[in-house]
Amino acid sequence: RQIRGSVSSPFSLLLRDNYLDNGNNKMAIQQADKLLKKHKDLHCAKVLKAIGLQRTGKQDEAYALAQEVAALEPTDDNSLQALTILYREMHRPELVTKLYEAAVKKVPNSEEYHSHLFMAYARVGEYKKMQQAGMALYKIVPKNPYYFWSVMSLIMQSISAQDENLSKTMFLPLAERMVEKMVKEDKIEAEAEVELYYMILERLEKYKEALDVVRGKLGEKLTSELQSRENKCMAMYKKLRRWPECNALARRLLLKNSDDWQFYITYFDSVFQLIDESWTPPAEEEHSLEGEVHCSIEQAVKFIEERITEESKSSRPLRGPYLAKLELIRRLRHRGCNNEYKLGDPEELMFQYFKKFGDKPCCFTDLKVFVDLLPPSQYTKFIRQLLDVIPLSAAAENEVALPGDIKALQQHLCVVQLSRLLGIYHAMEKKQKLAVVRELMLRYRHGLEFGKSCLKTELQFSDYYCLLAVHLLLDLWLEGEEAAVWQCLTLLEEGLSHSPSNAQFKLLLIRIYCRLGAFEPVSELYSSLDAKHIQHDTIGYLLTRYAGSLGHYTAASQSCNFALRFFHSNQKDTSEYIIQAYKYGAFEKIPEFIAFRNRLNSSLHFAQVRTERMLLDLLLEANISSSLEESIKSMSLSPEEDDIPWKDLRDNRDLTVLFSWDPKDRDISEEHRKLSLEEETLWLRIRSLTLRLVSGLPTLSHTIQPKNSEKTAENGVSSKIDTIRALLQQLEAAVDSGKKFLEQKIQYPVLGPPPTRMAGFFSNGSCQCQTSLFYLVSDIYELDTNGLGKKCTFKMICFILSKAFFLFSFSDLFNKCKGDLIEVRDGTLKTHPNLLENLVFFVETISIALWVLSYCDSVLRPFKSNLQKKKKKKKESSVAMPPVFTHFLDYVTELQTLTSNVIDHIKGLEIILTALKLEELDSLCKYCEKKFTKTVQGKVQSSYHHSVQEIGELLKKRLDTIKKLKI
Repeated sequence: RQIRGSVSSPFSLLLRDNYLDNGNNKMAIQQADKLLKKHKDLHCAKVLKAIGLQRTGKQDEAYALAQEVAALEPTDDNSLQALTILYREMHRPELVTKLYEAAVKKVPNSEEYHSHLFMAYARVGEYKKMQQAGMALYKIVPKNPYYFWSVMSLIMQSISAQDENLSKTMFLPLAERMVEKMVKEDKIEAEAEVELYYMILERLEKYKEALDVVRGKLGEKLTSELQSRENKCMAMYKKLRRWPECNALARRLLLKNSDDWQFYITYFDSVFQLIDESWTPPAEEEHSLEGEVHCSIEQAVKFIEERITEESKSSRPLRGPYLAKLELIRRLRHRGCNNEYKLGDPEELMFQYFKKFGDKPCCFTDLKVFVDLLPPSQYTKFIRQLLDVIPLSAAAENEVALPGDIKALQQHLCVVQLSRLLGIYHAMEKKQKLAVVRELMLRYRHGLEFGKSCLKTELQFSDYYCLLAVHLLLDLWLEGEEAAVWQCLTLLEEGLSHSPSNAQFKLLLIRIYCRLGAFEPVSELYSSLDAKHIQHDTIGYLLTRYAGSLGHYTAASQSCNFALRFFHSNQKDTSEYIIQAYKYGAFEKIPEFIAFRNRLNSSLHFAQVRTERMLLDLLLEANISSSLEESIKSMSLSPEEDDIPWKDLRDNRDLTVLFSWDPKDRDISEEHRKLSLEEETLWLRIRSLTLRLVSGLPTLSHTIQPKNSEKTAENGVSSKIDTIRALLQQLEAAVDSGKKFLEQKIQYPVLGPPPTRMAGFFSNGSCQCQTSLFYLVSDIYELDTNGLGKKCTFKMICFILSKAFFLFSFSDLFNKCKGDLIEVRDGTLKTHPNLLENLVFFVETISIALWVLSYCDSVLRPFKSNLQKKKKKKKESSVAMPPVFTHFLDYVTELQTLTSNVIDHIKGLEIILTALKLEELDSLCKYCEKKFTKTVQGKVQSSYHHSVQEIGELLKKRLDTIKKLKI
């Protein structure tokens, strides 16, 4: 659209109809060809054709055509812009820099081309060249922004420098001198330039100088953000440990706005720092540059009391002063001197706070921070005290007292949440918990009356009642009450029908369905969350952890693609953010964007999804739709390359995305986070090594001349087997580490991080099977290199291929797959999702066995052929063939039989699942609506049926391939 022209009618047609913009790439290519027949040297038409070719998958042709134009070093805007678009789509931003380097040489005084060159360097992170380009641009057009582009590029060189000393002795001082030059010449014009100067001084740890800049004339330009100047002063006071100024400034800001919580924290910090340092104000001079300083607890107490008095006169209620009083009590109690100052009883203060703000949704989160001020013996009394002030009314004497308006409902909800937080519900017996669940659901349904006018995008006022009821049922489920989990799902489905936009309902449904092994409803639920941008990294694990492991291979592919699309676009998108930051002078955001990009590139979730996606692709395609070698080549996989940044892996998961009202001892802890990260990393290492070992198989699948070490080393095959053996050793080490980790028997909270599949991988025999198969590769390679004469290797292969060993490993794995997925016992449904995961592991292990046996086949076939030729020459029909061939054929036959048996077992599961009439069961509970009970049961049943179908179909394809294995 940016390209305009009217060279000839076909060209005008090409542009006017916007074929490329509308996705009609073939027509765009045709129109470009017509135009090129008349004007062979029309560069722009060639590039437009290249864009069409690129978008139709003909990358090589597109690149060749583009390079043909680029070699001519065009300087017309149309060609340059079109080539830039093409190179971006090719993910080759480095080619754009070469394009504009050539253009700048030919048109050295072009402001436009110089700025394009600078931005091209910015996309690829060439900071030194950016600095030079910025200065070159400033010399041509002496505008401040260009000068400061160059300064910012120096800062980026300092940030990216490996040597911190070099950063602080060369790059930053040079940047400082450049800005000081502009300051002395009084050329500083914009706020962004002052921000940049401040940034440089802060990074050089010249905090006093930075403070002088902010407090001086230049600081007057800091106006775009509210209290920007004050916040920067406060930051420097803290760095310089100038607590008097810190305290005075915080005090002054609180006098202006007594509801700003960040300044209360700074005020308290500074007061106690001054007390610890025994600071006293000077007798005659001012206390500090910022005014009066409070340096005693008495002053702090008086100041907070004054804020509360002022609040009572305010036109709107302010929470800050009341919470500040509780915060001061907590700090004084921590120092062991609370009783001296008579600030009041925390229980009474919290009660008064509840009376004032209890109808606000924030009341619970405010009080949550201070409940540790209450003694456990007072918990029940405190809750009763709160309940007594809520206006509830009952229709009859024995009925539940219900709120008459939304305000009373919010107050009661706050009390219920506090009851959960204080552990009152956890201490109840089973019958009491069930009674509370019934009451909560009664209150939930009654509360729906207040939300009749709510839009579908709005939440119902009483939704938390339903969530709290589900949390209680989850407690019962963990205690062994099997029916509770079905009740959870039923209540959540009911809640979702009334609040279709409630993310908490959806997230809990996702977690519980996955725990039951039902993935089918999860895809739709996750999709309806409409996760945006970074959420694909922070909550994407909820989906990708279970997608492939529960047998929904198609959905797994889609979910992995969905996640990877975000990560792959990150590099491109972040580059655009950086460029915009340069254009608009938001220099302080540039390091943040770089750090953000690095954090995503080092994401644990990114590494996991990428690894699992490639394993899944091999599982679905290798030796089915294409050979293993072709599949690996299309993924650009190499056993030698490990592109996972193990040392820099970042756990970006949001493990608190699910609301929790559990007490601290039951909630997710920092220790849980560390252990979960360790477990995820260990599992990723095992999966990554498995992938790399599989990718190494095709590199060995050609015959090597025996006893020819020179040739072996020459063609690189010996290094390939060395790589395989090294990877195998690493896999053994990773497995050992994984087993040691699992010995800790860690139990995460039910709403905490989901465990990996590592425990199942070890317990069901998959690990042993897969490892032994990779060892077979090493031994077969020895056989291939040394011939059938080497007894040690020969005996080992015979043992591995023997029927006894086969039955010991694979049959054991099959036994772990047997059983019913849904079991009806005493009118209650019990699920066995571990059987699904075991079946998935079985399919994966069978696939690895197939790939390994294909390699064995490629080695043994030539040996057998040579022996048969020798037999014919010698005419000795009585000469016995080595048993390795028989063992191999027996192994393949057993594998075929076992796979057929598993397929039959899966057919049996399908028949049972189809015949199961769950709707005939009685309702799971009296307080659950029957229609939602049936919905839940139907979704789980359908998901299981879908899982076994997909597993069965894939296994049938594997069986077809196994049948082709014959020496």
